[in-house]
Order: sequence, then structure tokens, then C-alpha cells
Amino acid sequence: MKKKQWINDYLSLSRRERWGITGVVVLVALFFLLPSVLPTSPGAARPGPADTAWITAMKKLEQPVPENGPGESRYSERNRPYPGKTPYGQGNTRSGGTLFYFDPNTLDEAGWRQLGLREKTIKTILNYTSKGGKFRKPEDLKRIYGLFPDEFERIQSYIRIGSAPVAESKEWPTDKIQEVRPARFPATKKPAAIEINTADTSDWIALPGIGSKLAHRIVLFREKLGGFYAIEQVAETFGLADSVYQQIRPLLRLEQPVVKKININTASAEDFKKHPYLKWAIVNTLIAYRKEHGPFTRLEDLKKIQSVTSELYAKISPYLILQ
Repeated sequence: MKKKQWINDYLSLSRRERWGITGVVVLVALFFLLPSVLPTSPGAARPGPADTAWITAMKKLEQPVPENGPGESRYSERNRPYPGKTPYGQGNTRSGGTLFYFDPNTLDEAGWRQLGLREKTIKTILNYTSKGGKFRKPEDLKRIYGLFPDEFERIQSYIRIGSAPVAESKEWPTDKIQEVRPARFPATKKPAAIEINTADTSDWIALPGIGSKLAHRIVLFREKLGGFYAIEQVAETFGLADSVYQQIRPLLRLEQPVVKKININTASAEDFKKHPYLKWAIVNTLIAYRKEHGPFTRLEDLKKIQSVTSELYAKISPYLILQ
């Protein structure tokens, strides 16, 4: 009983406290209700032009963005070549330029502008074609740096590589466009065979798999040797892969197996060391042997030198002579 009485005394409010709580509730209600009930005073500030413009802009942002229509590019406004002007030329006009049939290998700068491409992309394409680059199929154009995928998709169906130009008209009805067959190109000419001791770098470059650097290495290796006496020596060129050598082997000829020879009795150590087949240790041993035993009387005496193996002798003997 005492506990219940204690709780009632603790939770009960006096008359003054009840009036205070009621007053607070009424003030909060008036705070929220009065602005909507009272009329706006004549001197109240009205929205200015800046506020109106801001409200209009916010309403536009709230509007849903329509999806791009067929053939429309999300870059169309940014890529338009002449802002504020209608693209020139005839054909099916879309956002970003005027579409027409074209060959990317022969189209000039004005034509690329008419298609709606950006200046940097046009310069990249013209720089590529001016240096001998060729587009062999429409998909090759996708490799151009700076050309967006949707730009390529927009012009892809109008690419005609190696085709005769299609007569232009103001409109291009899809049901009346005649299929243009690509021109027939002559079959690729097979590379001609070369003589390995007289061929220059351009002759080597004409072979499959041989670039300018590799061609220069082959010619330099031939000069250091003093000429090739066997076709297989070409495979010893530094950097020449065996797969490439096997590919060009049927095209190699050796009609003049004349090589530059070294006199083993009069050549200096520097003369010997210039030859790719003779290492420093072998040359030093050869010179020491010649000083100790005198001039060589036959080439076979080289085999008496311990460092000259039978394999090395077979490789180097065609370049040596006795005088």
C-alpha cells in the first residue's frame, strides 16, 4: 500500500504544472499553423528574377531525361562540327553531322567534317592515311584513337571500302539503295627470291617476317663474315627467329659463294678478331702458336691448336687462306 501511494505521489502533477504543459502544446501548434492561416503582408518580399530562374532550372532537372532515339549519339551536341548551324551537304541528316556513303581511305578533311567527327579525330585519321595506312575493312576504323564507339556505329553502315561512289540524292530510302560490290583487288604478289650475298636491305625487307632492323642485322652480319658460303649461315643472324628463317628459306639463293679470305700467316690479331667466328681466346692462342712454330704450311695445321675444334675448323676454314 505504501508503495502504490509513493508511485501516485511521484507521477501526479500539480495544477500549475498541468497549465504550463498545456500552454507549451498550444504555442507549438500556433507556431506551425499561423504561417498558412495568416495572409501575406503587402510589404513581404517576392521572388526576384534570379529566384524564378533558379526555380525553373530546378523544375527542368526534375523532369525525366528521354532516352536517345534511334541513331542519336550521347556525344552529338559536343561533337557537332559547326555549333548553331545546320550541317551542309546532301544525305540523311542526323545529330552530329550528315551521313553519306564514303571510302575512309580517300575521304578528305571536309568530308570527315560533314560526317560530324571532331577535329582531333579527323587529324588522327588523315595522319594515318597520309603515312600509307589503309583501312581494309570497316572495323579497322574502330582502332582510330579518339573515335567513340557510338560514332563508329553511326557511320558504320555507310562505309564503302574500295567501292565506286554511290550517286548522291537528297534522301536515302533504305528500300531503294542498291548494294555496291567492292572492287576486286589483284592477288597479293608473292615475294621474289633473293641472292643472299648481293641483296641489300630493301630486298630483305620484301621477304615475309623481315623488318628494317632485322634486314640491317643480316647485311651487317654478312659483311663481318666476308660473305655467305652457305644459305644456312643466314639463320645465325642475331634476332632471326627459326620460324621466320624457315618461312623465307625457299626464297634464298646462293649463286655467288665468293667470300673474303684472311691470310693466316700475315693477318694481325685485330684482323682475326673482327671475324664473328673467332673469339679472343682462340685468336690469342693462334697468334702464339704462329710465333712459336713459324708460318703455317697448310690450313689443317690449325687443328693442332687445342682450342680449334673440328666444328670450328669446318666453319672458319672457308674464310682462311695461305700465302
